[in-house]
Amino acid sequence: MNAFFQAVSFLTRFPVPRHRFSAADWQRSVAYYPLVGAIIGLALWGFATLMPFLFSPLLTAVLTLVFWIFITGGLHLDGWMDLADGLGSSRPRDQILRIMKDSRVGAMGVLAAIGLLLIKGAAIHDLLALHLEASLLLVPAIARTNLLLAIRCWPYLREDGIGSGMRAGLNGGKLFAGYLLLVLLGWLGGGYKLLIVTLLALLYVVGFSMYVCRRLGGYTGDAYGALIESTETVSLLLILAAANWTI
Repeated sequence: MNAFFQAVSFLTRFPVPRHRFSAADWQRSVAYYPLVGAIIGLALWGFATLMPFLFSPLLTAVLTLVFWIFITGGLHLDGWMDLADGLGSSRPRDQILRIMKDSRVGAMGVLAAIGLLLIKGAAIHDLLALHLEASLLLVPAIARTNLLLAIRCWPYLREDGIGSGMRAGLNGGKLFAGYLLLVLLGWLGGGYKLLIVTLLALLYVVGFSMYVCRRLGGYTGDAYGALIESTETVSLLLILAAANWTI
């Protein structure tokens, strides 16, 4: 179970048994990212279901978003801001990578974070209004399963970065298992509409990955975090759009 505990420890603030994780645990942990995404989604679903008994819909949406940031440690949001700073600078590739590695956050990063959080908060509010709280189970799993696709199919730039070694622990079978879990969650959570949402989110990830790799030459840890944050946001919007589909 060390690999699973490593995945939970890295992607969330949930407590896990204390272990001295090895490099092999780190490599194997990648395969558990979809499952950890489902655990995050389950926590969000439970939180968003209970809070309306105490607070208004608007405050429930805000608290759910804050809870979401808290249980993930803001790890991916930091990557989203760093990528926005880099790509928003309109500088050459080497300078973009230096900007992204800088621990300071610039104006573009702040604006990108504000925009993303506003969209997420409003989307959560609308999901609650439509009684679609159960769809929160799927959203984090979509993002973390598609992260496996990015790890598997696109290059990673830094040999000593946080993503080094991830691809070594990932093969086609584990990637297939992740998507199989995603399809199961989608079908149980909302039927064919959520399966379409899952497919459209996949197309978004392919487009995002192609754009990032064209600008940077490959992925960085920050770009992985940005992929998760943006995919979650796009998935929320797609679920809301799907609620109005008549197909």
